[in-house]
Amino acid sequence: MSPLKITIRDAATGPVLEIFGELYYGSATGLLEVIPTITLRPGQHFILDLGGMAFCDSSGLSALIAAHAAHAAQADLALAAVPTHTLRTRRIVGLDQTFPIHWDRETIPRS
Repeated sequence: MSPLKITIRDAATGPVLEIFGELYYGSATGLLEVIPTITLRPGQHFILDLGGMAFCDSSGLSALIAAHAAHAAQADLALAAVPTHTLRTRRIVGLDQTFPIHWDRETIPRS
């Protein structure tokens, strides 16, 4: 298993949280602990860049949903560079209607 690594960077439209490694039952709490520490202003966009994510199970999806719920009132949340395996799962469980997607990292605004 590849350990979960989370980095945060600022972009012109708001923070970008980059997820690397495996987001699963044993690591999802790491994401859940980081989410509340991110300060957002109304109107900002909060991007979860999943381009480095190697694996995501149902606990990982639950953590992504929690990120959406935590910041729904303050900012728009979108996913970027979503791996194919996660896209398929999102569609099966209906989350493709919840999260907008930036298809690749190049479409994420830079600071």
